[in-house]
Amino acid sequence: MSHPLDAPVWHALTTRLAPLASGDGDARRIDPDHGLFAALAPGARPDGAALAALVAPGETIGLIEVAPAATLPGFHCTSRAACLQMIAETPVAAPDDAGILPLGEDDAAEMLALATLTRPGPFFRRTHRFGGFVGMRRGGRLVAMAGTRLALPGFREVSGVCTHPDHRGGGKAARLIASVATAIRAAGDVPFLTSYADNDGAIALYRRLGFTPRATLRFHLFARV
Repeated sequence: MSHPLDAPVWHALTTRLAPLASGDGDARRIDPDHGLFAALAPGARPDGAALAALVAPGETIGLIEVAPAATLPGFHCTSRAACLQMIAETPVAAPDDAGILPLGEDDAAEMLALATLTRPGPFFRRTHRFGGFVGMRRGGRLVAMAGTRLALPGFREVSGVCTHPDHRGGGKAARLIASVATAIRAAGDVPFLTSYADNDGAIALYRRLGFTPRATLRFHLFARV
């Protein structure tokens, strides 16, 4: 039997994130203001029609899983990459929460601006509503943040980790990841995260914090024709 984290988007959109999903049967797509993820049911044939019903012409969706469809009828693959999924099955490094602040609706514009500048991964107008976001400010300005994204039974993803280029160094990312992961564990879930497989610096940091590799996933972007 496959592990739910082999197809994390499907299992998130059919369980804990179902209120944010559209679609039925073998296809799901997250609300586009929250993200670009979509998924077909594990084992389903690559049915482009089922997903096309959820996607406007010219729109892009992202599929990430151990074995996603390499092609999708009615869509053009615009990008593909290998990603390393890592999991913290034991407690991560104890967080230093000094100067770490919760982030929410009042911070949404700054969060989107920081993510747009630093490109930690897909981040949209309402991505912050996945929750669990914390950040650091310097001179009143948001300079670093991290939060959560996919949530499925027993697991929650650490995501949106980024630091303004002018404020890198000093361990901000490590402290924020540890804070978010500790909160995830306190809520009864196991933290996981995903990194591009060639991002050696990030992977080394995650290892130091207690995350270990679990699987290699394939991330494909598909634009509807």
